Amino acid sequence: MDGARRGRAGVQDFVILCVCLCVLFFAHVNEMKKLPPEFPSTSIKSIPKYLAKDFLYVFKSFGSPSVFDRVMACITSCDAIIYKSCIEMEGPYIDFIKSQYSKPVLLAGPVVPEPPAGELEDKWASWLGSFPAKSIVFTSFGSETFLTSSQVRELVEGIEMTGLPFMVVLNFQSDHDKEVELMKALPDGFMERVKSRGVVCTGWVQQQQILSHESVGCFVNHAGFSSITEGLVSGCQLVFLPLKGDQFVNAKLMGEDLQLGVEVRRDDEDGSFVKEDVYKAVKSVMDWKVG
Repeated sequence: MDGARRGRAGVQDFVILCVCLCVLFFAHVNEMKKLPPEFPSTSIKSIPKYLAKDFLYVFKSFGSPSVFDRVMACITSCDAIIYKSCIEMEGPYIDFIKSQYSKPVLLAGPVVPEPPAGELEDKWASWLGSFPAKSIVFTSFGSETFLTSSQVRELVEGIEMTGLPFMVVLNFQSDHDKEVELMKALPDGFMERVKSRGVVCTGWVQQQQILSHESVGCFVNHAGFSSITEGLVSGCQLVFLPLKGDQFVNAKLMGEDLQLGVEVRRDDEDGSFVKEDVYKAVKSVMDWKVG
C-alpha cells in the first residue's frame, strides 16, 4: 500500500447482486460460452447463447480498458467488497467471490422498499376493486426497459390467453407520442377484445400501491431487483421476463435457486419468446379457474 493510501480502507460497493458478478466477470472463458469448473454448483449450469451475446459489451466496449478490466482493477485494489445481499439468498456465490479474492465480503442485506406513500389514484383503485382478490395480472418493465413491437404482441396475447383480468404498463424509447407508440405495438383488435377485463397504458404509474392492492395476484416483470423486492413485499406471485444485463441472472437466482417465481421460457439462440410461453408461465403461478 503506497503512502497516499496507508491508513485508509478502500471498499468496492456493488449495486448488482453477487451472482451477477460471478456470471459476468467469471464466465468470460471462451467469450461467455461456458462457466469455469470452479463455479458454484447451483441452478446456473450454462449460459444461453442470447445471454452471452448480451453480455459481450462488458469485454469489448468503452474502449481500453474495457468494463471488465475496470471492474477487476477496482476489486483487486480494494480492501473489502460490499453487496446488498445476504447469505440466505446468495450463499454459494458469496463464498465463491471470497475464495477468488481472499477479501472480506460485507453484506448490507437486500434493500426492502418503504411502504408506499399516498393513496392510489381513484381511477385505478376503482378499476382494480372491480375484480376478485388475487385475480389480476399486473405487468410492468420499469422506465428504462423497452420491448420491441413483436415482443409486445406476444406478451399481451399470452396474458390474454389466461382469461384473467390484467393491467399492462409499457414504455417506449422513441421520442414520439407514447400513446401512439403503444397503439401501434398492440395487435389489431386487441383492446376491443379485452375491454371488459384488460387495461394497457404507458407512462408512470403508482407501482407499489398497485402491487399492494388486494386484487393483484401476479406481477410479470423484467427481474430488476427493485421490482422483485416490491413484488415479494406485496405478496404477489412473480413471473420473470428479463430483457437485458443483470436481469437475466436475477431471474435465474430468484426463479431457480430460490424458487420464488417462474421465468418465461426463451429460445436459446436469440432469446425470443412466444405467447404460449407467457401463458404457461402466468398460469403456472395462478390458481384461478377461468373459462
